[in-house]
Formats: sequence, structure tokens, C-alpha cells
Amino acid sequence: MKLLNSMMTRFVKVGQLTIIDADGGQHVHGPGGAPSATIRLTDKKLYRELFLNPELKAGEAYMDGRLICEEGGIRGLLDVFAHNREGLRGQPMQKALKKWLKKIRKWHQRNKTSASRKNVQHHYDLSNEFYRLFLDEDLQYSCAYWPSVDITLEEAQRLKKAHIAAKLHIKPGMKILDIGCGWGGMAIYLAQNYDVEVVGVTLSDEQLALGKARVKELGLEGKVDLRLQDYRHVPETFDRIVSVGMFEHVGVTHFLEYFSKIKELLAEDGSALVHSIGRKGGPGTTGAWIRKYIFPGGYSPALSETFAEIEKAGLWVTDCEILRLHYAETLKVWEERFQANRDKVAEMFDERFCRMWEFYLVISELSFRLGKHMNFQIQLAKAVDALPVTRDYMMDEERKLS
Repeated sequence: MKLLNSMMTRFVKVGQLTIIDADGGQHVHGPGGAPSATIRLTDKKLYRELFLNPELKAGEAYMDGRLICEEGGIRGLLDVFAHNREGLRGQPMQKALKKWLKKIRKWHQRNKTSASRKNVQHHYDLSNEFYRLFLDEDLQYSCAYWPSVDITLEEAQRLKKAHIAAKLHIKPGMKILDIGCGWGGMAIYLAQNYDVEVVGVTLSDEQLALGKARVKELGLEGKVDLRLQDYRHVPETFDRIVSVGMFEHVGVTHFLEYFSKIKELLAEDGSALVHSIGRKGGPGTTGAWIRKYIFPGGYSPALSETFAEIEKAGLWVTDCEILRLHYAETLKVWEERFQANRDKVAEMFDERFCRMWEFYLVISELSFRLGKHMNFQIQLAKAVDALPVTRDYMMDEERKLS
């Protein structure tokens, strides 16, 4: 415990973390007050593992039951971490690890066609019924739009779709591509609110099956075409392209390929809207635990590296908006609904899976609430005059839709 205690003493500068070791000894770190948590380590191997790689091994130990939250729950532990993360990452061992991971991040994000399909299936093909337990009724698995926290998740997700649709500046008869269409919610929304045709592409078998069933049930088969297809293999030309929560799965080595394909797919007067998780500050890496268990191949980009590749692709950036804290509120509700249905999740999978998703939902919320994550919406066009020169059309359309 000596090395771990030494690191924790330097790490916890806000709140308090009490560690009960495998022999029952208590080790208190931090000045006290909130946030606070007490954890028990049941395996002495954890002393070394946590010292060498706390961000990966803490999550694994919680999943395996070797790290037990005695007080404060997993939220309390991750709250302590979130308030002190810069101190932890400033430790010599952690700085060296981050530096190395940054050098090899392109290898982690080599999302060629076969790898992309496998990575998507890892997360999105778990079970449609599982996702119904905590998402809204339209199965929107991306950041909602919260003009006020006093609305429901369903309302916030409808407002998100309206917010995005207003930026697309849609006209009757247009053909629209939805890259990463999920269960078809955005495609269906656009087809129901506009006289347009929508093609949606996904790499998830589960999402596609349910999405196509929803399209058929709503009588939209002539307006919405959902496909199991990589966006890189789409052959047509479109007036508008929308991509919500998919750019995070592209990977830094494929950014130019992604934006170049958007340019190729757009009509000369066409435009696109890309909604993605991003990070404040410069380029970074995906956390080892998230990369291993939740989103293999995934990465939340910095604006600097995103804009650089857009410039190389020769596209105009016609608008950019940063959504701060909106995803924190979304994840908070997802986690509440997950906990309300935890017994059902355990029946579908097992206790280890439940702990994994608890860890994922809470650490994700705190990364948006206290860390450096946010969402961005970037509007793109091929031609400088493809869209109105003021944002008034967005406001007017959003009011009408909302």
C-alpha cells in the first residue's frame, strides 16, 4: 500500500477518499468535506495495479467486485476522481503513460470497414430491449437539448431533433443522408416533418431491424430507406447530410476520409450538419477503460484537429455551436432510469455488466459536468452561398418545429 498511499496523498486535494485495504487498515486521503467516498480493496494485487494504471484498473476492479464502495457508492468515488483528475494525471507515472498512449492513439483508432463494423456491434448490438430501459421513447442515444432542466428526457430529445433540423435548412423534395442513423429516430423525424426522402446508414444489425420495423409501422417506407451500410460505400448524391453521434467512431486517421466523403456525397449547393462529442483543449486520447469496455476505436476529437481536416477536405464551415452541460443532463437521466431498471438489466446480462454500465454512465456524466468534454455541431457546405448569410432561418424554423 505504500506506493498507492503516496500517490493518493498527492492526488486527493479536494474532498476525501478513505481506502480500506485487504487487511482492514484504513487510509484517509484529502482535506475532508465533499465529495467523499470510502472504498474497500479485497485483493492486494490492486495496490500495484492502481498505482500503475488507476483509470483502467479502478473500473475493472469495480466490475469484478475487488473494489467495493462502502460509502458514497460508485458516484461518490468517481466524483472524488473528477474533482482531482488533474492532480492524478500530473503524477509522473500517469504523465508518462498518457504521453505513450497519445503516440499510439492512431493504432487504437484504425477504423477500417471491417473494424468499424466489429466496434459498432460491440456496443450497439447488445439488445434493443436493453436500450429501451433507459433511453427516451424514440431511442435517441445521443446528447439531448436542454433549454431548461425542468423538462423530460422525451421533450429534450424532441428539441434536439428540432434544433438540428432547423440548421439543415430543408426544402421540399430534398434527399437527405443520415450517417449513423441508429434506430432511425432522426430519419423518421425529418420524413414526418418535411416533404423529403431520407436514407439512413448504420453498421448495427439490431438497430437496423428495429428501425426498419418502425418505418414500416409508421407507413414511411416510401420516404425512409434504412440500410446496413458503411458511409464510405454510399454511392448517391444528397442535398443534405446529417450525422449525430457518429463522428466519435471515425478515429483520427480517418477524419480526412470522413469529411472528403461528405464533400463527395453533397450536391453542389448542399450542406451538412455534424453533431459530435468533443473535448476542450488540444488533441488527447480515449480513456483506457472506455476504449476497452465501451467504445473500442472511439475518440472524442478536439476542435483544432477537426477543423484542420475540414480545411483539407475543402469544405466551408458555415456555423459552429458548442453545447456545454447538455450531455451531463442527458446522462444523469439515463443513469437514473438505468438504476430504476437495474434488476431487469441483471436478468438480461449479469451483475458484472450492471457494474460496468454504472461506471460508464456516471464517469461519462462527470466528464461533461466537471471535465473537459462537450458537444459541438458543425455546419458544412461545398459552396460559400449554399446557405443564408445570417442565422435567422435557424431560429424561425426551430420555433416552428418546437
